[in-house]
Amino acid sequence: MSMFKGFSNAFRIPELRKKILVTLGLVFVCRLISSVPTPGVDWVTMQRTIEDFRAHSGVGGGVLDWISVFTGGGLENCAIGVLSIWPYISAQIVIQLLSSVIPFLEKLKQEGESGRQKLAEITRYLTIFLCVVQSVSIAFMLMNPSKLHPDFANVELVSNPGMGFVLMTVIGITTASLFVMWLADQITTFGIGNGTSLIIMINIASRLPQAIYQAWGQYIGIGDVPPENNGIAKLVLLLAFGFAVVMGTVMLTQGVRKVQIHATRRSAGGAGGFGMQQTYMPLRVNYTGVMPIIFAQPLLSFPAMLLKSWFKDDPRWFGQKLFWLGDKLSDMGSPLHLTIYALLIMFFAFFWVATQFNAVQIAENLKRSGSYVPGIRPGMATAEYLDGVMTRVTLIGGTGLLIVALLPQVLSGWMHVPWSVSSFFGGTSLLIIVGVALDTLRIMESHLLVRKYDGFLRHGTLRGRGGM
Repeated sequence: MSMFKGFSNAFRIPELRKKILVTLGLVFVCRLISSVPTPGVDWVTMQRTIEDFRAHSGVGGGVLDWISVFTGGGLENCAIGVLSIWPYISAQIVIQLLSSVIPFLEKLKQEGESGRQKLAEITRYLTIFLCVVQSVSIAFMLMNPSKLHPDFANVELVSNPGMGFVLMTVIGITTASLFVMWLADQITTFGIGNGTSLIIMINIASRLPQAIYQAWGQYIGIGDVPPENNGIAKLVLLLAFGFAVVMGTVMLTQGVRKVQIHATRRSAGGAGGFGMQQTYMPLRVNYTGVMPIIFAQPLLSFPAMLLKSWFKDDPRWFGQKLFWLGDKLSDMGSPLHLTIYALLIMFFAFFWVATQFNAVQIAENLKRSGSYVPGIRPGMATAEYLDGVMTRVTLIGGTGLLIVALLPQVLSGWMHVPWSVSSFFGGTSLLIIVGVALDTLRIMESHLLVRKYDGFLRHGTLRGRGGM
């Protein structure tokens, strides 16, 4: 009851109530953009074509489903908001990675607020470039569906193809994506939580009603469609398993490795005296978040789709082998797919930590502030110690991330659970929903506690992904 009381108290605070209503209104506009069809496109034929492509290629949970999940169904609707917030996120990731290797960008990160504003400006220009490139690709794909798959040679999605359609599509999709980016900034400024994360979470959660409908039809039955044998028992086991997976994901998201730090502080009594303060440095177990899955999934799905499309009817020996490779890579239940997917996730987990966790800079900052790790000499020795600790933490966090990422693949490929259902039992969808929900609830709880209201938990307080 404490959770429900917390939500009730949230609407008793005028400032918090206003933030919640502003967030809901802006999110509604984002969802509306994902439902407006692109002018000149037969979206009914588009939906039928996507279903045919899934049936022909067998890429359940592949690149099309991956795009559809994160755009909130914008792909099926062929909406002007098909790119959603993803060009902006891609630009942020690129700038973040380049900041580790380009001195100019690294210098901007260290210049405080002015540097962050300059980086934000560069990120927005890069977002526009990515929007234009991706929207041009979408326009030509809509005019030539046969490029996506040979079986779609006779499919006509665009009534009046040509450069006029390309220009109209580029302007519409780019404008919609930039507008969603602006809405995300408004949510961050005037609403609750991080606007970009909330939009992604809502796009993913918008598919939940469809997942419930499919699960009900498969295990309970709808109309004249009979359920599976022992469907109710399977559904109960699936719900219990889902509850356990959510608990494990929350633990993975909030888990930290505490590194003890001793800090030298001038004593309050003055007279040149110094005191010792003990604190700790929290190293997140899941330091990488969902980045390894975001990198690994398209890197595996795109080559599989291209190999199956290009070499489907190739009579040559190597063409048949490449088609077989694409077929196995797209089969979520195949050992080859699961093995390569697992290796990619672990690789990108360590790669992200190696590029974003700067142990040398952290050690120098500790040394300058008069802080140190007990039993470790300041300087390079501290950097080597922190790097070793982070490597072991990444191994544990990467293993947990790997288990969460493979669960939808196993459920869909081996247990024949529909992908729209199994995607909520792990992978990027569950990690994003859990992480964003914890962050948003933590912000709301901080407002409640300041106003002397009870939080969402009876004992303790919520901790977000970056919390201590």
